[in-house]
Amino acid sequence: QVQLVESGGGLVQAGGSLRLSCAASGLTFSNYAMGWFRQAPGKEREFIAAISRNGGNTRYADSVKGRFTISRDNAKNTVYLQMNSLKPDDMAVYYCAADFNIRVVLGADRRYYNYWGQGTQVTVSS
Repeated sequence: QVQLVESGGGLVQAGGSLRLSCAASGLTFSNYAMGWFRQAPGKEREFIAAISRNGGNTRYADSVKGRFTISRDNAKNTVYLQMNSLKPDDMAVYYCAADFNIRVVLGADRRYYNYWGQGTQVTVSS
């Protein structure tokens, strides 16, 4: 079966950095655009970043532009999220997701994504 497994979450101080990884299996990884979403307590799951099948295009939420970078390694079936200058507002469970459809604009809507991981917790202290 298709599996997406996030890792790399943990506790960091404000201003610090983390790199999240999402390892995919059970699918042809290069046929999927990949996205990162997050959900904080009491809030809806929100779009963070997306990357096209070959990594040539990326899209970011305004709240993380300039601080977060999405990348992928198709040879390793893995997508990454490098998070720098972390803020307390970044504290959330982070999820990766896979989108099979070819789109003119990378998807920021949860409905576009076919598969989801279980999430990894990011905690930011001050």
